[in-house]
Amino acid sequence: MIEPNPAGEVWVFAEHQGGSLQEVVLELSGKARALADQLGVATGAILAGANIQGFPEQLIAHGIDHVYTVEDSRLTHYQTMPFARVVCALIAKHKPQIVLYGATSVGRDLAPRVASEMRAGMTADCTDLEVKDVTDPRTQKVHEKLLLQIRPAFGGNIIATIVNYDWWPQMATVREGVMPLLGSNPTRQGRILREPVGLADTLFPIRLIEQHIELRSVNLKGSRVIVAGGGGVGGKQNFQLIYELAGALGGAVGASRAAVDNGYIGKDHQIGQTGTTVRPALYIAVGISGAVQHRAGMEESAKIIAINQDPDAPIFSVAHYGIVGDLKKVVPMLIKALKDRR
Repeated sequence: MIEPNPAGEVWVFAEHQGGSLQEVVLELSGKARALADQLGVATGAILAGANIQGFPEQLIAHGIDHVYTVEDSRLTHYQTMPFARVVCALIAKHKPQIVLYGATSVGRDLAPRVASEMRAGMTADCTDLEVKDVTDPRTQKVHEKLLLQIRPAFGGNIIATIVNYDWWPQMATVREGVMPLLGSNPTRQGRILREPVGLADTLFPIRLIEQHIELRSVNLKGSRVIVAGGGGVGGKQNFQLIYELAGALGGAVGASRAAVDNGYIGKDHQIGQTGTTVRPALYIAVGISGAVQHRAGMEESAKIIAINQDPDAPIFSVAHYGIVGDLKKVVPMLIKALKDRR
């Protein structure tokens, strides 16, 4: 734990893999920039690894002021202990007030370890971040400009806002895709600061012999049009209609958790609180009831069309256009209309 430091920077852990920064890092860089501007402080990024050329400039272009680099050939592949040692050492030295991590497999492993080592508070899987004054209800003391860490709780039935008065730094993991990816500015100026961090060989108990990476079968985050099917589609065979409609629109196929759990489609297609967060230009929800967990992953789409037999389905509360009807009749009509128009 460090003493509360209102003058401290807003940091991002710069996770990278396969020669590129994770997209969530660039999303968080833009959010860190906005939070830092509200606080009147600088932004920073922790960048550790063996081959990190070009990454500092990319981070600076996306809003980072100071990039703290730790280069070591042993940091080629992620391991919990040495990376936690790097992050803890830099936090102790520079005393940032906020540290953000992507809610990736790496971020979800690293952030709790750092929080435990630093005796600091940490909120997992945030979907929004804000800075506001907060009054402690116990003492009535006003804490100025605290980080509000916002995330779904109790299975997505409520939205919780979590604050950290004094167990600093304020830390959070943030879900991929929930923060808009802002454009880069190659003319931005920043500083690259090389940091010496001693790493004992005992911190590296694992030796990587062979690595296999399974690529995602679908790029939901990059799709401008998504047609998603839910449990109401009724079966794997009926899901072919979802594929045909997506093909007619040149879009990607998504799904609710119910459709994935029922075996209609693979988990890579899942959208929602426990899947991918998307914000396409057009989102068509077919046979999806619209539970809050699913809406959390798609409600910021520019245009939402919902098709459902139940006129009271919650999905209609976020849809711009709703069609009440049997998807087996409605979807083929849409496909035919699109093909005839072509």
